[in-house]
Amino acid sequence: MAKPLDTSPPRAWQRMLSGRRLDLLDPSPLDVEIEDIAHGLSRVARWNGQTEGEQSYSVAEHSLLVESLVVQLKDTTPIKWRLAALLHDAPEYVIGDMISPFKAVIGDAYKAVETKLQAAIHIRFGLPAELPLEIKALIKRADRISASIEATQIAGFSESEARRLFGRSKVGTGVTLAPSAPDEAKQRYLRRFAQLCG
Repeated sequence: MAKPLDTSPPRAWQRMLSGRRLDLLDPSPLDVEIEDIAHGLSRVARWNGQTEGEQSYSVAEHSLLVESLVVQLKDTTPIKWRLAALLHDAPEYVIGDMISPFKAVIGDAYKAVETKLQAAIHIRFGLPAELPLEIKALIKRADRISASIEATQIAGFSESEARRLFGRSKVGTGVTLAPSAPDEAKQRYLRRFAQLCG
């Protein structure tokens, strides 16, 4: 006898350590917890783990760097936009850090999921679902500077290659990366979040 065809939709939620179930197709801000974000980001490796050193360089550490670079770029940046910078890659606690070349291959499907998750995260922490264009541009600039620093210090890129791909900036020239263990990165991320949230 033929097995009945399963027509139920595939599971699209992720269970978090907090016990929350986050629906990737329709994420609710009520299912977003900062502890889950910090835990996930501290265990997601930047550059697909293709970095030097004993520890992977995590998205949590990258996010901390981007937030500090936003302040270096514009020291009058209000606290809420600094928080937005810290959370700029927060959807990756669920969907991972997909490298830019692969995002280009996948196309709009990835971006749609990422955008919905980012909106839910923003709303959960009192930010607008969609950031103002000038803030998005500021965070993107800091993100590119961070990528350049990471590329040359831990990902094996030459200075000229990093300059060509990510641009050049005097901001961040004093930064020295020292990737840390996941639990340490998680605690640093949570501490900075607490500072920004007062």
